[in-house]
Order: sequence, then C-alpha cells, then structure tokens
Amino acid sequence: MNNVQRPIHRLLCLAVPAAASLMLATACASPPPPAEQLAVGRAAVERANGPAAAEAPIELAAARDKIARANTAYAAKDYDGARRLAEQAEADATLAEAKSRAVRSNKALTEVREGIRQLRDEMARP
Repeated sequence: MNNVQRPIHRLLCLAVPAAASLMLATACASPPPPAEQLAVGRAAVERANGPAAAEAPIELAAARDKIARANTAYAAKDYDGARRLAEQAEADATLAEAKSRAVRSNKALTEVREGIRQLRDEMARP
C-alpha cells in the first residue's frame, strides 16, 4: 500500500465496525413507552362517549375495544402495538364524534326545512 491508501484503510477499518455497532444498537433499542398517545386515545374515547353513544355505536365500540387492547399491550410492554392501537382508538373516537355531529346536523336541517315548508304553506293561503 502506498502512503495515501494507508490512512484511508485505517479510517475504514475503524469506521465500518463503529457504524455497524451503532446500527445494531439502534435496531435493538426498544421504542419509548407511548404513555402520551395512550392518554390522548383515552381522552378521545371519553370525549366521544356521551354524544356518539346513540348516533355512532359501532365506531364508539371499536374505539373502546382498541383502547382496551392498547392498555393490555402497554402492560405487556408491547409499545409499538400499544401506540398503534391507541392511535386507531383515537381515530375511531374522532370518527364516532363526526358521525354523531352529522346525524344531529341532519336532524336539525330536516326540522328547519319543515319549518320553512310550513311558513310557505301559510304564506300561500288566501
């Protein structure tokens, strides 16, 4: 080897094992506990509990089931599963709330339209 190749070879001999060790350590590290995501999921399910119970029972049941499964996964230290389920529970609870709002809005719209129809009928009378 010439004088230029020696420092490069030495650098590679040191850098490659160090990089491999770093990658291995990163791959083996477990994710942090998703306590915050669980709290957000629980809050979303609680928030949807009242108004969505009657109008979106399927979505609310799915949210409740997923947050319960997320708690179980968290207790088993399956943090990836707990995070995923908590996020899904939050999404299901948000969907339940949105469906509930849509149902209530449609009911209100129907009432307003009926009121307008009655007013038009009264105005059309001689």
